[in-house]
Amino acid sequence: MLSFFKAFTLLIFLVTVEARTRRSIDLIAAHSLVADSRLPREISPNSYNLEIAPQLNEGTFNGRIRINVTWQEPTDKITLHAYENLDIFKIIVTQFVPDDETEKASPKSLLPTQIRVLKTQRDPKTPLYVIHLEKVANRGTQCEIDLTYKGRMFNDTSEGLFRSSYVDPQTKTQKWFAATHLRPNLARKVFPCFDEPEYKVPFVINVARHKNMTALSNMPVEATKPMEEKPDWVWDRFQQTPPMSTFSVGIVISEFDYDSSNFDTEYQKPGTTLHSKVRVWARPDFISALKNVTTKVFRAIKILEEFWGCPYPLPKLDLLALPNYQATRPADNWGLLLFKESELSGRGSWHISQELAYQWLGALATPFWWSDAHINNALARYVTAYTTVKMETNESFNNWPMTMLYSIYYEFSKRYPHGKSTAIKQDSTSAKTELVFRMLNYTLGERTFKQGLQNFMKDRQYKTFFADDIWKSLTVQAKKDQVLKDDITVNSIAGSWITKDRLPVINVTRDYDKKTVTISQRVYLRERPHDVPDQEKFVWWIPIILIREDKMDFTNSTPTVWMRKQREITLTDLPSDDKFIIINPEEIGPFPVNYDIQNWNMLAQYLCTENRVKIPVNTRAKLLHDAWNLAYAGDLSFATALNMTLFLKHEREYLAWDPVFTLIDHIGRHIDSSDVHKKFQTYVRLLLTPLYEELGDEPQDGECEGKSHLRSSSKVFLCQAGYKPCIEEAQTAFKKWMESENPDEGNPVSNQYICPVFKWGTNEEWEFGLQRVINFPVNRKQSERTYLLKTLAGCPNEAAKIEKLLNITILEQNGNFTDNDVYLIFSMLTGSANGYTTLFNFLKKNWDTIKVRFEGKLHLWNSLITSATTVFKTQEGLDMVSELYVQRQSEFGTADFVIEKALKNIKEETKWSNDNLPVIEQWLDEYLEVNNATK
Repeated sequence: MLSFFKAFTLLIFLVTVEARTRRSIDLIAAHSLVADSRLPREISPNSYNLEIAPQLNEGTFNGRIRINVTWQEPTDKITLHAYENLDIFKIIVTQFVPDDETEKASPKSLLPTQIRVLKTQRDPKTPLYVIHLEKVANRGTQCEIDLTYKGRMFNDTSEGLFRSSYVDPQTKTQKWFAATHLRPNLARKVFPCFDEPEYKVPFVINVARHKNMTALSNMPVEATKPMEEKPDWVWDRFQQTPPMSTFSVGIVISEFDYDSSNFDTEYQKPGTTLHSKVRVWARPDFISALKNVTTKVFRAIKILEEFWGCPYPLPKLDLLALPNYQATRPADNWGLLLFKESELSGRGSWHISQELAYQWLGALATPFWWSDAHINNALARYVTAYTTVKMETNESFNNWPMTMLYSIYYEFSKRYPHGKSTAIKQDSTSAKTELVFRMLNYTLGERTFKQGLQNFMKDRQYKTFFADDIWKSLTVQAKKDQVLKDDITVNSIAGSWITKDRLPVINVTRDYDKKTVTISQRVYLRERPHDVPDQEKFVWWIPIILIREDKMDFTNSTPTVWMRKQREITLTDLPSDDKFIIINPEEIGPFPVNYDIQNWNMLAQYLCTENRVKIPVNTRAKLLHDAWNLAYAGDLSFATALNMTLFLKHEREYLAWDPVFTLIDHIGRHIDSSDVHKKFQTYVRLLLTPLYEELGDEPQDGECEGKSHLRSSSKVFLCQAGYKPCIEEAQTAFKKWMESENPDEGNPVSNQYICPVFKWGTNEEWEFGLQRVINFPVNRKQSERTYLLKTLAGCPNEAAKIEKLLNITILEQNGNFTDNDVYLIFSMLTGSANGYTTLFNFLKKNWDTIKVRFEGKLHLWNSLITSATTVFKTQEGLDMVSELYVQRQSEFGTADFVIEKALKNIKEETKWSNDNLPVIEQWLDEYLEVNNATK
């Protein structure tokens, strides 16, 4: 079966740079930017004066940059960043020399002297541009570097200075606009510069435009003057910016419009007389879709100003919805934010909150180098989440941090976290660090945490910072407020989490006679085998926050004690043996907790009573999630874990249900090769049917996204489990497609109906889908064909359908299917026991023919062996694969290592099945009998 869960969720100074030598925790050593071409430290910039004149129709721009610099060391070279697309054709270097050549000369006595440029040099392997001078300039020398150049704008990417267009619906003419996206190190594509975050200096920006267009930049326009050589053009000069990094520069030239009501609305900053003007821009026919954006912005700014304890730092803020914007995330230029139209017009406020967070953390205070950018990103994510939650919108983000936390539990509990993906590692590490900030907010207390960060921002505004600056500010405030002992530092706590690609699990064992509890920590490993090297060396600083049934207080998040990288500790004076305890409520720390069986049973019984609401919904979700995942990992009996689901019969809070669907998917796919699976599907139907029927088929006016999500998820998993009303609804919708006159012209069926039809429907319906793939027109979106092919392969219950698809694509070599299609089919068949078992039998039956077919296609051969042999989970599967290995031992070729690894993994999975399937089956038998359900 296709993984319905997967289908459903397809879900970062005029100042002299300070000499700073302290090294913070390096999170992203593998990040490509860490190895970015560093500039020599001999010269540093003091200010920039930038002139940009884009030619939108031609896709080119003229530029001039004047950089005021100071020599930090004697040198006769100036090294800048400049991309090869910049044609620099004029260079003037002017030195300012004191009249009397003494250090006491006043600035007014400085006289300019031009220094001759001997030659320039480009490094073909790096974006460095070197200017060789006729003489050495000494330390303290000030010069102006004046460079005139040309460049190209591209409209196939949204990087650097790019252009794009849209069609005016009234005049039917093409309208061009230009904009910049310079983060993280793309300013060098637009102007020669010292393109490193540590160089924060003021900018004066000048933009040439046609008089019918509007130019926007980081600051308000200071003056506009006609361009002498072009009477229809003007120059806009913008006010000087505060000190900022090159990636914060922002420019937009367009014929966009803004809602005048937005401009007239002024936001009064607390304690000041400064007004920030907020304008929201878009193409004229789209501006009506952005009516509520300004309200969101004002609310978010108010929350962020209160959080940081300082006002929004610029006199204005422009937000733009760009058509055809191709960047993966908005451009957070300082005072000029660029979004996709869908991002700015959407119901939620996450994107707006995130980009506003970067106005303080990233623009006002900036990471010194990319090794600290990850801390910046993690803290910005935390602040974004904090802001979004405080805004109390009706969006599903209210389930933060659970959804994010569950995903990093899965990632860090793998035998090999991240695989070979640097991107996954960066994202999961940043998510984990975000949760560390959340943990510190709880354990230090929100007032201490916020005050520490406000002190940090006050100290580092308009400057750069290391991660250590954040930890130090939090430590100082925590000591001042007496919430940390003198021998504890936040750096020590955070470092124990951030430097490890693992998470801990806490084991809680009570001695009910002595009223004590022993708490131990170890590495959390979910995947088997649990033979990770050196796991005994992993220890963390862990806050132990304990809730007891006889004194339930979920408002106090002060740790009872910190585990100071201790393997085990013992606490005394616990409640009596008929009262439960909860460790780590509200998922304050990113770690699961395992209890002794008696405590688990008391929790399960309490949750089935009306008093369960005394336990906050996030903690109810945590208890359920921890139990199932610990059982999956082999650390808890499945009978105990399944008991923890019994309270769901009465539970209607969607946050408590949120982990259920992931767990159903994980367990269901693991046991679907056994007879237990049918009983499990019956259990799923009994669990979800009352919930789905109570929610109703259609959303209600004004309901939150969480409730809509709960309805959709329930329906998806009920369909997966064979819920008849769902199947009948899907077949009714599919029938309209089958009866259409030209079914190849388009698909009128929603994707949610296709898999249930191919899984539970007739052979005729599946054959219809197959013909649609074969006859798919080239002028339609190929992504629709891909989805159809995925469901054709991944959804059917019947082996005959899958075998027919394999016959057509591999044995008959039907020309309508490419090698990529075949690769996709193999991949989809690993999602169910029926799929990979059919594939295995097909391989065994047609070995010689397939071997010849794939003789020159080793990637397909390796993929076939992988998909057909590595996913078995029972003794029967182990026997099948072992027999094939013995029969064909010398014929696997490049896939020999695959089969050997598969046998090792299947042995582990078989052990899991032998240990857990009898327990699961016994529990299900008792549950179904109590509920008078047919197996």
